[in-house]
Amino acid sequence: MTPIEAPLPVPPAVEEVKYEKRPATAVRPAVYYPESDGEPMAETDVHRKQMVYLIEALTDYFRDDPQVYVAGNLLLYYAEGDPEQSVAPDVFVVFGVPGGNRRVYKLWEEGKGPDVVFELTSRATMWKDLGPKKGTYEMLGVREYFLFDPLKEYLKPPLQGYRLEEGIYRWVEGEQLSSQVLGLELRVEGEFLRLYDPKTGEKLLTPLEAQAARREAEALAKQEAKARREAEAELERLRAELARLRGE
Repeated sequence: MTPIEAPLPVPPAVEEVKYEKRPATAVRPAVYYPESDGEPMAETDVHRKQMVYLIEALTDYFRDDPQVYVAGNLLLYYAEGDPEQSVAPDVFVVFGVPGGNRRVYKLWEEGKGPDVVFELTSRATMWKDLGPKKGTYEMLGVREYFLFDPLKEYLKPPLQGYRLEEGIYRWVEGEQLSSQVLGLELRVEGEFLRLYDPKTGEKLLTPLEAQAARREAEALAKQEAKARREAEAELERLRAELARLRGE
């Protein structure tokens, strides 16, 4: 007899694997951009006062131009999706973007980076200011970069500047510098860096300084007016006395 071949076993039915259909354009997860880098605002009171002066004086100077933004100690993010790519200039000015308040500055949303940056150098920041930060500002196309050492301990000379030429920073010579972008002169006065308007020769003041200067000027004018009245009264008295002595 021919042996009967056993039928081959039927393989079990394979269950169809179903994949969840994803939308054609998946929504990116939200990226958190911190508003603080954990660093102190300034190393010393001198640095803090200098920072406040520059921010407030420049803000007041450009107050009539709605397309100028002045800020300081604010995180600037320059790579969308990567919060690690950031820098926090002590003071910076941007032309061509609306003024107003911001929590952070996102380069891809604003459309352009700073035009001028000031860094107030200290022992803790000097090498960053001259190294990584300088390279970052050069990469971002910051047209002018100024460093100032209020305590005159780390930079020689204490005020130094760089100007962007063909994408590369060139050192600006001189102890008293000027900003071509801002149209202002930079003068070191003791431990302070002051800004001057070359058109008028006047020093830029913060609103608080301007108010104090007005009060001082008004007080001086009152003193001069009082002294003038007293001098005129004394002159009249002397004339009257002279007339009496002459028997007039």
